[in-house]
Amino acid sequence: MSEETRSETYAELAAVGPYGVRPGHALITMVEPHPGHEYAYNRWYEDDHYYAGAMAMPWMYAGRRWVATRALQELRVPADSAVARPVTAGCYLSTYWITEGRYDDHMKWTVGINKRLNRDARVHRERTHVFTAFQDHEATVYRDGAAGPRDLHALDHPYAGLILQVVDAEGPGERAALLDHLRHHELPRRLAGSPAAMVTVFRPTPLPGDRMTYVKQVEAVDTRLTLLWFLEEDPRTCWRPHFTDLETLGTPTARVELVAPFVPTVPGTDRYVDELR
Repeated sequence: MSEETRSETYAELAAVGPYGVRPGHALITMVEPHPGHEYAYNRWYEDDHYYAGAMAMPWMYAGRRWVATRALQELRVPADSAVARPVTAGCYLSTYWITEGRYDDHMKWTVGINKRLNRDARVHRERTHVFTAFQDHEATVYRDGAAGPRDLHALDHPYAGLILQVVDAEGPGERAALLDHLRHHELPRRLAGSPAAMVTVFRPTPLPGDRMTYVKQVEAVDTRLTLLWFLEEDPRTCWRPHFTDLETLGTPTARVELVAPFVPTVPGTDRYVDELR
């Protein structure tokens, strides 16, 4: 394809389809660098993959990396998590927003670019994907109503921490009721007076069959919900008074599979790498 033809194709693609700012979809990926490779992984991801493997792609318009020091890992529950085995696995979390209605378009690009990165030896092998899934947005619940940043700002606003919470309904037929319970009862109750400004709720979608082989297929796509709690305070200072009971949901028809606090990484540095083990 000639350069001129490529340019014309970009213009045609930009002229059609959704182009709103709502975070209709997300990529949420929690990864464990192998022991001894923590610094190399952090530099590879931050210096190359965060951009070439994510932010440079069409329709992925916001991103942020988070890290769990050993002290934060030890706050995680439950011990018998179905997501992280052991529950401390996955010390880095990356979160990305994708324009609503552009999931299929983005997936075609991301599969193509990751195949190319792999072929060009620009993939760091010494890591394990603990929890990686593209997800569809279901709800956002705000502590302060219309005041404050919206969910579309969440990955750019300087939040001091984030909690990843993964919950499973008893079965596919119970997930809608669980979402309703969270949206209208559990989350408003918990947010009131807490240092969490908002909670975004997503449901995972299956990865494409031609995904990279080092990323396992998403589990529990029919029963699971993924919650991101955006904190205005460092979780290390506000955990005990506000979040020690996130393992319970106020309903017997669901199980919390993971509660994991993180703090934001400091781009361009190796801050916190020496606190992972």
